[in-house]
Amino acid sequence: MIHQLRVYTGKPGTIPKILEASGTVARRIREGDKYGVLEGHWSSEIGPLNQYVHLWAYDSLAEMERLRAELGKIPAWQSEYIPLIRPSILRQDVYLLRPTIDMKMPKGEGNFHELRRYRLQPGKAVEFTKRMADHLPAREKYSQNLGIWTCDFPDPNEVFHLWSYESWAQRMEARKGSQADPDWQNFLSFAGPVIEDMTSMILQPSEYSPRK
Repeated sequence: MIHQLRVYTGKPGTIPKILEASGTVARRIREGDKYGVLEGHWSSEIGPLNQYVHLWAYDSLAEMERLRAELGKIPAWQSEYIPLIRPSILRQDVYLLRPTIDMKMPKGEGNFHELRRYRLQPGKAVEFTKRMADHLPAREKYSQNLGIWTCDFPDPNEVFHLWSYESWAQRMEARKGSQADPDWQNFLSFAGPVIEDMTSMILQPSEYSPRK
């Protein structure tokens, strides 16, 4: 299994238009999940702004390359969808991610999600994500994890993890509670020294996202 995380930075004010085009026109042309399984469809709310974030699942890298090549050859993709979004896109960033655990569905709807990205000391990514997964029962006493990944490309020393929250107040309480939890502190005692950089994005699921 391989996941492709695509982050499109749009001109200010254009993200709703991009979300609508990708959730309607693109999904029609893609015939649902025929050219990759959509796992998440978000806009950024806190962190880097004016971003459309989408996550896709494929059985393998070879399948991803084949399906994306086939999609690019569909006439409607080039004539209908691309012209809708291309004038609004300033930048595209793509990450190839390898899941450490199976992705989960959030509980209920009306949640927001937090995508955390850590750059680690060289060679520590696999151990970091394995230890995090082993300690998830302690952390998930406070909030739900939706996924953990190591990055294959562009930086193999990065890891990503995705969390679900019902409200900002719940997030603050979860952060406070988990930081004081002895079992989670055991993981943090390893994690802290090997982390070189951390970023976080608060993501709002669109109406087209399978995870809300």
